[in-house]
Amino acid sequence: MAASLSYRDAGVDIDAGDALVEAIKPFARRTMRPEVLAGIGGFGALCRIPRRYRRPVLVSGTDGVGTKLKLAFALGRHDTVGIDLVAMSVNDVLVQGAEPLFFLDYYACGRLDAAIAARVVKGIARGCELAGCALIGGETAEMPGMYAEGEYDLAGFCVGVVERDRIVSGKGIRPGDVLLGLASSGPHSNGYSLVRKIVERARPDAARLDELMTPTRIYAKSVLALLRMRLIKGMAHITGGGLVGNVPRMLPRGTRAVIRGDAWPRPAVFEWLRREGGVQEAEMHRVFNCGIGLVLTVAPRDARRATAKLRALGETVYAIGVVEKGRGEPDARVA
Repeated sequence: MAASLSYRDAGVDIDAGDALVEAIKPFARRTMRPEVLAGIGGFGALCRIPRRYRRPVLVSGTDGVGTKLKLAFALGRHDTVGIDLVAMSVNDVLVQGAEPLFFLDYYACGRLDAAIAARVVKGIARGCELAGCALIGGETAEMPGMYAEGEYDLAGFCVGVVERDRIVSGKGIRPGDVLLGLASSGPHSNGYSLVRKIVERARPDAARLDELMTPTRIYAKSVLALLRMRLIKGMAHITGGGLVGNVPRMLPRGTRAVIRGDAWPRPAVFEWLRREGGVQEAEMHRVFNCGIGLVLTVAPRDARRATAKLRALGETVYAIGVVEKGRGEPDARVA
């Protein structure tokens, strides 16, 4: 008679999964909002819409961390990629004018290392704290044979809420409006397939690697404060595609954005990437955020007031360009 087999024999450790759930509950608890009715541990998480919304519209976004994870694996840095995960979805929801409400994560691996997974989820919870949203659930999938030893993948899903008459659509943007750029914390979570090629070639020191692993900045709390002042006409989260690919996404037909490349100091990490990779300037603006993580469009009369408010809330802000009249589909160029 053949020996009996267990799920553990097949490579799945149920006990480790249960231990992880218990380990992450304190992290998730710190992110709770009063609207959450049931969170971690159930088959589904329950959350009501805040009572102050009269005509609420739900806004959703989903994303991952991409190949920045490969750098995290190589360096053994698992504490901050969870912040990246939250940021990529939260910032996308934010640019519609939505308040991030709750977040769910998906952690997949070949063999569950509960200690590493707990470090990742602790980072996710920290990202939710920075965004003001609740970590109300998620999924841990242990799938032997699907991933290389010591590797995992992350995906996240955020839901936000906005008053119907306060959705930021960009429809009111007009020629003459001002583009305000909010500083990024580094490359965020974009362009890392190219970043890793450059790292392999240049073999940077520990300080440079620290810069490359700096987590994506979460802009929610400061931008929500500005939204309450009704100063923002449009917003663009600068992700894959860089400034030239993302800024047009907030513009109406018949307009274009003219961005002054000398309007802000380019952080040293981007100069290092350009130099060590021999990356052309046009490619830099198409792949990386080059130091600007979020772009807001405001009326000229509101630019100074908006800038002062954002700086008071801890953001580094630059007037990086203007909206001009264009033809047909919107576009952007860096001059």
